[in-house]
Amino acid sequence: MLAKIYSAAVLGINAYIVEVEAHLESQLPAFATVGLPDSAVRESRERVNAAIKNSNFPFPQKRITINLAPADIKKEGSAFDLPIAVGILAASGVVSQDGIENYVILGELSLDGSLRPIRGALPIAVEISKIKTKGIVLPVENASEAAMAQDVKVYPVTSLSDAVAFFNDEISIEPFQVSLQEVFSSSRQYYIDFQDVKGQEHVKRALEVAAAGGHNIIMIGPPGSGKTMLAKRMPSILPDLTLAEALETTKIHSVAGLLPSNTPLIATRPFRSPHHTISDAGVVQWAVSVSNQFGCLN
Repeated sequence: MLAKIYSAAVLGINAYIVEVEAHLESQLPAFATVGLPDSAVRESRERVNAAIKNSNFPFPQKRITINLAPADIKKEGSAFDLPIAVGILAASGVVSQDGIENYVILGELSLDGSLRPIRGALPIAVEISKIKTKGIVLPVENASEAAMAQDVKVYPVTSLSDAVAFFNDEISIEPFQVSLQEVFSSSRQYYIDFQDVKGQEHVKRALEVAAAGGHNIIMIGPPGSGKTMLAKRMPSILPDLTLAEALETTKIHSVAGLLPSNTPLIATRPFRSPHHTISDAGVVQWAVSVSNQFGCLN
């Protein structure tokens, strides 16, 4: 008994398709996951087991082998919980396999069968939009973020039971839609603004020149003179992000798990404020680690 499900994973800030194969064999009960899974993926067997049972579905008392292909790339994160659970139920005959391979499935399972949001929904949706699929099935909390890709149908679900009912055509779920331009326009506002600063005309002039010319700037002065206040407001006078830049920035926040739940798109210039006691070596080490994490270095 074999079932194939499609899922996806992120590598840097980009995504790639992962084929989840579930094989059931009439031997002593066991659960093995292969395909270079990390600790979070290996632990999914406990979450999947509990979620299936607590959703009132029969858990097969057989030897279960889960293969995540391509097997030469390390799989990370908990987004494979839902496709593994659906794959096991499809291999055991609970879920119809007709057309299930046309969807990309993502989601972290709670022990009670409900779904939790995942990281990297936007870059995955962007990658899925390049291939022919019926759409992506993922937690409802990630629906607005994934819908930013525009060219992919997003089907939000709240639990394993809802996903099973959807694949068995027992319920109908309308694709989640959102106006990208409206979200982009409404998100392009800063809560702290450069025009709030009174006085400090010389340093404001220097910041304006640096922002216009793309120059570096260093501010030196005693504590309380307004250096941090001015630096935090500098992004508000930088050129507006283009839509492409906003999507790229949002992808980084999504993969890093820094995207707020009520903010599907980052349309303002990002600002980072390291502590003033950080050393030069600390700044360089942080920059290198971030670059390596998101694949920015050759």
